[in-house]
Amino acid sequence: QVQLMESGGGLVQPGGSLRISCAASGPTSNNFVMGWFRQTPGKEREYVGSIRWSGANTYYADSVKGRFTISRDRAKNTMYLQMNSLQPGDTAVYVCAAGFGLIVSSMSFSRHYNYWGQGTQVTVSS
Repeated sequence: QVQLMESGGGLVQPGGSLRISCAASGPTSNNFVMGWFRQTPGKEREYVGSIRWSGANTYYADSVKGRFTISRDRAKNTMYLQMNSLQPGDTAVYVCAAGFGLIVSSMSFSRHYNYWGQGTQVTVSS
């Protein structure tokens, strides 16, 4: 079993930056995929981006392209989300997800991920 734990959330003013992380405990392999989703009350879970464990290919939702960057440390089984130019609309619980063997067309849909973290709150407000 893979267990995921997010950390690093907090309160940030508009235009600010924040980096959050997701540590995976358990087995990983070359086809391991990790991703970020975010959710707010009354709204459907929204895809943020994802990364392949091998090769570090990254994919992003249009809403965060150019502002957010995903990276990973294979030795630590940890994924990072660097968030810049944060806006109030980015306020959400950011949730880490993981799976194996996902193709690119599947990565933006939560049903294809098998493992989920508890989420970390990111609030953007002045």
